[in-house]
Amino acid sequence: MARISLTPPRTLLFRAMEWYSKRAYGKVLDPGRAMGHHRRALWSYLRFEQSVAKWNTLDADLKELAVMASAASIGCAWCMDFGYWEGHKLGLDPRKLHDVPLWRESDAYTALERDVMEYAEAMTANPPEVDDELSGRLLRGLGEAAFVELTMIVAVENLRSRFNSAMGLTSQGFKEFCDLREAPARGTRQAG
Repeated sequence: MARISLTPPRTLLFRAMEWYSKRAYGKVLDPGRAMGHHRRALWSYLRFEQSVAKWNTLDADLKELAVMASAASIGCAWCMDFGYWEGHKLGLDPRKLHDVPLWRESDAYTALERDVMEYAEAMTANPPEVDDELSGRLLRGLGEAAFVELTMIVAVENLRSRFNSAMGLTSQGFKEFCDLREAPARGTRQAG
């Protein structure tokens, strides 16, 4: 259960965020509801996320795997749920999305994807456990700009996951929505 009310004052900013969230995601995101109690924090965070959304040097699939590996390391149920939905929208293999928490035991990933997830975990450790060998492989595989973006997106996900976990935010049902939408692809028919 959330550690703060998810019904903040209905300021103009909160109502604008609520409208956008419903339009973009089909529901109001709980992190926005939690931040709605602090107008400046919400405003700053929204502007920050708009900027982050424009980063496009790192491959989107690798970025999503890094984000999810970081969220899994922290144990953020909300972030894993939302990450599954985002990965599904990108067209990532559902097995890759499902296997993120156990990526070391899964054969679903390429060597580069494994390095990205290992790096995300190493950065997320406290203190960070990044080593020169792994960094070197990623620099060679991604290039400098994408390596910087990878490092920044993992840092951003640490901010998100730690906020959401500390606030007690849990799944909003994004993964379940994806699972329902996948049903026709497996040959089953949805009631309609």
